[in-house]
Amino acid sequence: AVVSTQSGHYGRDSQHRTPCKGGMRFSNEVHEDEVKALAKLMTYKCAVCDVPFGGAKAGVKIDPRDFSDMELEKITRRFTVELAKKGFLGPGIDVPAPDMGTGEREMSWMADTYKNTIGVTDLNSHACVTGKPIVMGGIHGRTSATGRGVYHSTNIFVEDPEYMEMVGLVPGLSGKTCILQGFGNVGLHTARYFHRAGAKIIGVIEWDGTIYNPSGIDPKALEDWKLEHGTIRGFPGATETDEDLLEGECDILLPCAKEKVITVDNAHKIKAKVIAEGANGPITPAADEILIANKQLVIPDIYCNSGGVTVSYFEWLKNLNHVSYGRLTFKYEFDSNKHLLQSVQSSLESRFSGKIPVTPTPEFESAMGGASEKDIVHSGLSYTMERSGKKIKETALQHGLGVDLRTAAFVLALTKISNNIIMAGFTFT
Repeated sequence: AVVSTQSGHYGRDSQHRTPCKGGMRFSNEVHEDEVKALAKLMTYKCAVCDVPFGGAKAGVKIDPRDFSDMELEKITRRFTVELAKKGFLGPGIDVPAPDMGTGEREMSWMADTYKNTIGVTDLNSHACVTGKPIVMGGIHGRTSATGRGVYHSTNIFVEDPEYMEMVGLVPGLSGKTCILQGFGNVGLHTARYFHRAGAKIIGVIEWDGTIYNPSGIDPKALEDWKLEHGTIRGFPGATETDEDLLEGECDILLPCAKEKVITVDNAHKIKAKVIAEGANGPITPAADEILIANKQLVIPDIYCNSGGVTVSYFEWLKNLNHVSYGRLTFKYEFDSNKHLLQSVQSSLESRFSGKIPVTPTPEFESAMGGASEKDIVHSGLSYTMERSGKKIKETALQHGLGVDLRTAAFVLALTKISNNIIMAGFTFT
């Protein structure tokens, strides 16, 4: 028998709020410094979007494509046990979520492992991870949450006339050309929401190839092609190209794959006026300075891709409450709206003789049944992104930062964290 050993890393940055939160990553790029850096980013990300978690991160140094499903399950379950028995996993300790190379399946394995080991008597054991399948306590809207957050965060600034004047674009997403790097979970859903808003995805960059179509690429058709063929290469709705599309002509660049793709070596070649960081750390600090000097607007990762952790927070709350959102109010809201229409009709008929039917508009009729779990999640995410974006704008204006939204986001996050620590006081004085 062949025995192979895998290396796993865990990093916890801050416990100013508990539990801690961070992604579980399976990648050959995983190493100690990366885990530390991403854990710190999670601390700031949670603070920016008002999610009451500290920052953490975990990962296993493997390429999941090199292992069978059974081998991946063994690796996931073993790593889960190692985290749990060392006190690094639990509903009130640390709550991981999917990241690069992991998804619902791995979260399901982790939840089941915790429930049947350390958490065997814990009523809230399924709250030990988020991003789970619905049947395992997941939440509707979590899969698309990060991509939806990228869309909302970008749209908030693209709709702002002042910021668009700074970069020389007309306000609004409609008609904007976009190039996307990464067509995994984040990239796919980002593309879907941008396409729906009227933007054109003219290029997609993946690890094994790049495709381009100046007339626009249909994300749904590309998704179907990738599911069937395992690659974006050969997609009939675009042509393959050897050109580095990160440096291609477009209005908005969407790096949604991995870190450090825009560096001091290529930052001056980036032509996009707006860069939305769907990935964690796709722009190096030196590259960031070049982009700011060139008056290019960067939507920073700690805000731009915080949709995932925001909806993870909603899932965690659902698990602790042991009831899905909307279940207790759905029927009551439907009956209340029905009685409202009947009341209006009765009032009109008593004032004017004869039958006067009151017909709801299609929008009101669809909302009459009350908000579903997905409706509540989408509404909560939209509100969170809008509120956080507004605070970042106010901070940037207050400090005269111009297009430097990253510094504004860090100032906002650090202010919230320091206020929390000061208000809590020091345990041992």
